[in-house]
Amino acid sequence: MIVKQTEFIKSATKPSHYPEGSLPEIAFAGRSNVGKSSLVNVLVNRKNLVRTSSTPGRTQLINFFQVNDDFMLVDLPGYGYAKVPLAVKKEWRPMMETYLSKRRNLRGVVLILDIRRTPTEEDLQMLTWLRAFSVPPIIVITKCDKVSKNERARQSSIIMEKLQLKKEDLNYFSALSREGKDAVWARIDALLAPEAAEAAEIPQDPAQLDPVID
Repeated sequence: MIVKQTEFIKSATKPSHYPEGSLPEIAFAGRSNVGKSSLVNVLVNRKNLVRTSSTPGRTQLINFFQVNDDFMLVDLPGYGYAKVPLAVKKEWRPMMETYLSKRRNLRGVVLILDIRRTPTEEDLQMLTWLRAFSVPPIIVITKCDKVSKNERARQSSIIMEKLQLKKEDLNYFSALSREGKDAVWARIDALLAPEAAEAAEIPQDPAQLDPVID
């Protein structure tokens, strides 16, 4: 995809605040400080569309950005940061649960992992949840420039074992070298294709599944 224009539309906490219309949506999710903002900024060729922060856990809203006239890019709150107040965590869980399980515009979720870290139970729960709701995940492994080839291979094996993934499921990315940018876009384009929308299943009732965000 050639990105000509990216525009912030609005922030939301509940369905009544979501943007109206039928544009498909691709959401981005991951633990705090995993490199989500850097990934989004590189994909849309903007330096500060999504602000990076030295304080993980600051993003507390669902943020919608329109890319060209093609789709909405949705920045979800980072999860798993221990210092976030409990009251804020309790607000995040139903907010994200409702969006991921109810939003019919949603075509897929880019789930972001740090190559240097072992996936946590929260990452596993998020992936399990996406599968249960038939929301296609795109697994992006960030910060690949910070490890050697041998370390990348070792960490990839750990990630695949922990999350029950195959090698072809992993998309490697570096905000520094731009490695993986085109591959990630190819995955997004595939989910935005009309035939992918037609194949999307109706989400299940969230009451039937266990909540996944602590």
